[in-house]
Amino acid sequence: MKIILKVLKRIGQVIGVLILIIIVAGLSLRIFGPDPHEPKGKLVTIDDFKLHIHADGKRNHKPTLVIEGGAGVATENYYWLNEGLKDTMRVIRYDRAGIGYSEASDTPRDPETIARELHTLLEKTGESGPYILVGHSLGGPYISVFSQLYPDEVAGMFFLDATHPKRVEKMKLPEKSSLKFKSIIWMYDALAILGDLGIVSLYDRTFGPILKMEGLPDEINDRMPDFLMNGKLIQTASREMEYYHETLQRAGEVKSYGALPIRVFTAIEMDNEAYRKAGIDPDKRLQKTIQMNEKLANLSTNGRQILIDGNHNSIYTKKENAAIINKEIIQLLGELGYE
Repeated sequence: MKIILKVLKRIGQVIGVLILIIIVAGLSLRIFGPDPHEPKGKLVTIDDFKLHIHADGKRNHKPTLVIEGGAGVATENYYWLNEGLKDTMRVIRYDRAGIGYSEASDTPRDPETIARELHTLLEKTGESGPYILVGHSLGGPYISVFSQLYPDEVAGMFFLDATHPKRVEKMKLPEKSSLKFKSIIWMYDALAILGDLGIVSLYDRTFGPILKMEGLPDEINDRMPDFLMNGKLIQTASREMEYYHETLQRAGEVKSYGALPIRVFTAIEMDNEAYRKAGIDPDKRLQKTIQMNEKLANLSTNGRQILIDGNHNSIYTKKENAAIINKEIIQLLGELGYE
């Protein structure tokens, strides 16, 4: 018995030393590692924090495109949308508080607060409607709420594989009160601590890159490690996730968009193996997703669904897929009378 305890003690000591080495290495990377890239846009003060906004293209008589990213997704990811449209119209990309190069804030991460912060940012930078809103993933519900708060400023909406307001119910996802959902939040919070210790960045530089996106130029993907240098991004993802159910419920209050132009893009490429391992039939999941998105498009008499052969991210990070979306946006400009 004494030998076993001695072995266990020695193993514990070794593990403790390894953990200490990892923590020291992570903190050293934070302190002495490379500086982040300079933001391509500018930082604008909103109340007591700053948001990063990247505006491209000249102001003209046409609507301005505003891109609302998915959960934890920085503005750099929407590079090809910007590149394909900046010579045609004004394009606004920005990072929500705590994402990308934006500073974190203490404001709630409910959809109305996020919509109002975006509106304030646009006003402070001299932008004005009408806007064509683009929302990817969780950005979909956010632009839906924006359109409810500022209906006279919205000329159209494009949903890029957006989170459907009924997703929790239709996909049988964990309710907010469930232990499973709370565990997800705890996991995010734990990862945020590791991020602040520099351990996530250390892992990213050793085994990553974690945030590298298929189809984006190297100059864009090279910026992704900037966002893992501390726990800000992960903590923000946790805070937005805390409001996940409320966000979907608020977006789901829309029963009709009237004749507002709506284009819903659905990614049809799925990780079949991952779904099967989770006990989910990928074909049935895809069909259910297509059906939900079709209903979203049908909320407008000028709504349409477009299927894209890409996954949740590559539908816009791959140049050829972004070109499909851009073509639809330019076509809508013509339909609205903006030549």
